Amino acid sequence: MKLQDPLTNAQTMSRSILRSNVAEESRNNGPSLAEIRERAFEIHIERGGIHGCDLDDWLQAERELQEKLNKSNDGRPKKK
Repeated sequence: MKLQDPLTNAQTMSRSILRSNVAEESRNNGPSLAEIRERAFEIHIERGGIHGCDLDDWLQAERELQEKLNKSNDGRPKKK
């Protein structure tokens, strides 16, 4: 019986999750992954580059960008 490499499994899972997020993102008209990634990095740098808060940085970036997008829509409903 051949054992599976956990690193390979994790990489495969990460790619499939990323693909599903991209598909979901295109449906909800939210900020792009690139925009979120860039803002999360800016937050990381603003915080002094301290490691270990990547998820918090990502979630904060998503929130900020979504709020900015909502304000720019001036309360108009999103197009589907």
